Amino acid sequence: MSNLAALPIILPLLAGIVLAFFHKRIKLVRIVSQVTAVINLIVVAVIFWKVHTGGSIILETGDWTAPYGIILVADILSITLVLTTNIVAVACVFYAPRTLSESQESFYFYSFFFLLITGVSGAFITGDLFNLFVFFEVLLMASYGLIVLGNGKVQLRESIKYVLINLFSSMLFVTTISFLYSVVGTVNMAQIAQRVHEVDQKGILTTIALLLFFVFATKAAVFPLYYWLPRPYSVPNPVVSALFGALLTKVGVYSILRVFTLIFVKDISATHTLFIYLAALTMIFGVVGALSTNNIKLIIAYNIIPAVGFMLMGIGIFTKVSISGTIYYLIHDMVIKGVLFMLVGAIAYAAGTSDLRKMGGLIHHYPVQGWFFFIASLVLAGIPPFSGFIGKLLLLQGALAEEQIMIVGAALVSSLLILLSMIRIFIQGFWGEEKELAKPERKKTAAKMAWPIGLLLSISVLLGVGAEWFYPSVESIADYLMNPQIYIDSVLKE
Repeated sequence: MSNLAALPIILPLLAGIVLAFFHKRIKLVRIVSQVTAVINLIVVAVIFWKVHTGGSIILETGDWTAPYGIILVADILSITLVLTTNIVAVACVFYAPRTLSESQESFYFYSFFFLLITGVSGAFITGDLFNLFVFFEVLLMASYGLIVLGNGKVQLRESIKYVLINLFSSMLFVTTISFLYSVVGTVNMAQIAQRVHEVDQKGILTTIALLLFFVFATKAAVFPLYYWLPRPYSVPNPVVSALFGALLTKVGVYSILRVFTLIFVKDISATHTLFIYLAALTMIFGVVGALSTNNIKLIIAYNIIPAVGFMLMGIGIFTKVSISGTIYYLIHDMVIKGVLFMLVGAIAYAAGTSDLRKMGGLIHHYPVQGWFFFIASLVLAGIPPFSGFIGKLLLLQGALAEEQIMIVGAALVSSLLILLSMIRIFIQGFWGEEKELAKPERKKTAAKMAWPIGLLLSISVLLGVGAEWFYPSVESIADYLMNPQIYIDSVLKE
């Protein structure tokens, strides 16, 4: 049964390789991709059920016992995020043919798509830091291929910035792993945690912890390291932006969550206090960016940043309630960012522009997209009873219990500003006079884009209105993270 832990990595990897040989047979590749994505989702759902009912699934590849071999750990946190990843992937693979030209699809889009899912799933499931670095590289290679899809001048310019910042963080990541290995003699996360706990996290280990945080914070787009994110995420095709916005920064957030609840938890005075201040600045600067532009794709891209601040806030406060809030918000944000990037892609297609000043009256021809956007805006801003509200409520409860009034104020102000930035698109884009650039003849194609968006939005709404069904599972994940010895014992079998 332990081999099940490898399936979320192997299935998309094989699909990506096979599809590369048939990349010019568009109709065949589309069908195979859609069927494979659905099968992969079903397989991951089965693994999720087995982990949820029977505990973590640990795979020691090649029968090399931990900590010596490559270890895959499908625990309740990692498999929940892999399941969410595959839900977003299914929506994207059905949305893709509506927004990509045939030449873009034939340029290995589906191979890069499955390679990206392989890298993201592998990063969530791996049990050692070096393979976390390897899976980061896998997903980054796929994202390099996806970001230049279409070969536009702006895409090429932004891709250079994207590649350079990620190359720098990757070099720092592998250097920090080497540094950590020289101190603790292992890269297995369970054994690192065990050894760090034994030596009571001395000063050198806190320095390494801060270096690792710098790497993950760059990938997650934490203040002030977020400057590279908005434009590279807004210029690709909408389906690529949806994949990036929903998944890539979340791998960085997951890495911070995993490392700073499992390994570096003995001396949290330096690290976790820093997280709280950075979380507040990330929220405020991110939402100010969203308010500063009239490009609807950029507004959504900037709104990734305050969401990262909310998730970091829970890790910084470091109580069971706040960690529950971070996990709830993480799942919610993966889904809603996928929805929003697909929606603004459909809106820009219908309006013939991404410039909000040139839009108006779209509700007359595109009422479904308009009301979808309105609901998605309420979900993102955290209006009751939607999923954004549940995550924020838990985070605020955790902060108030620890008397962190400053971060509570920053969270409330940024939530109001997020709502303002989103409602601005709804009012200016969908109401008022119809502008000349509007393309009412595109209703048929826009309608085909709507159902994958509606599917994902329904899941997001269900996460909020059905919180009483989901919260016990999220609470059990937080319990599990707050007791790192459970992870150590399950991997090292002690």
